[in-house]
Amino acid sequence: MRYLATLRSSQPPTPPPPGLMEAIMELGAEAVKAGVLLDTAGLAPSAVGGARITVSGGEISVTDGPFAETKEMISYAIYDVRDRAEAVEWTSRFLKLHRDLWPGWEGEGDVLQVFGGM
Repeated sequence: MRYLATLRSSQPPTPPPPGLMEAIMELGAEAVKAGVLLDTAGLAPSAVGGARITVSGGEISVTDGPFAETKEMISYAIYDVRDRAEAVEWTSRFLKLHRDLWPGWEGEGDVLQVFGGM
């Protein structure tokens, strides 16, 4: 089954530590080797080319970023795994890297099953 994992975070006051990117790359390589990681990328802040399209009262409106949320969506991954538990495990490992290597970092991930992703 395919799952989309998204990561949202508010930027801590300190820059990312040098070892974080290396650890992220190692985890990604492990997921690729396991045959479960189909795609992943970082996302630009909503202030950089972001737009929100809304339908309300029968009207379509477009709002340019930045968006009012305190947490920005910063990355995504698409996994092809046996079940939801495995997608949650990979996503949790990604979040744990941030927690363990970047003091003060806070964020959250969503794991959503992709329709037809069997």
